Amino acid sequence: MDEQFPRERVWVEAYIALGSNIGDREQLLNDAIKRIHLSPGIEVRRVSGIYETDPVGYTEQPPFLNMVLAVRTELPPLPLLRRLFAIEQRLGRVRDIRFGPRTIDLDLLLYDNVIMDQEELTLPHPRMMERSFVLVPLRDVIEQSHQLLEQVKAVSEASLQDGKEGITLWKTINWRSASEPFES
Repeated sequence: MDEQFPRERVWVEAYIALGSNIGDREQLLNDAIKRIHLSPGIEVRRVSGIYETDPVGYTEQPPFLNMVLAVRTELPPLPLLRRLFAIEQRLGRVRDIRFGPRTIDLDLLLYDNVIMDQEELTLPHPRMMERSFVLVPLRDVIEQSHQLLEQVKAVSEASLQDGKEGITLWKTINWRSASEPFES
């Protein structure tokens, strides 16, 4: 590559799941959104509703607030994941009990059309299609032309209809008005 010409910025769409069940859950979600949006090379485009969900796996813990963001990013998948882990850490995330309580959890669900299986990252997220607490908010923000749209819609609608998944809409937020003071 010729050093006198900078590389062209290539932006792709990615989807990030957020969850919190310790502390001020709503504030932690908002803080995570702001930190993601203000992070170089990432732009929050769409924000799902906030859903309250029963814990899965380790059930002896408070309910979660879950949501999904659609972002545009120029970061490759692994640097994006590492940036999310750094934000988790800044917001007090401690990883001591698998599927246990957490201040904030940020999961990279989808990154453009990338399919990868590495020790540090698997895309699409390997358990995404089994989790209503991910699929229901993902349905709110997934691009209408996305190859998984119909599957996401079908699974999430079935989860909401039978009522056994323990997920309810908790709140909607207006990202544009909520983010105005934070735009760079």
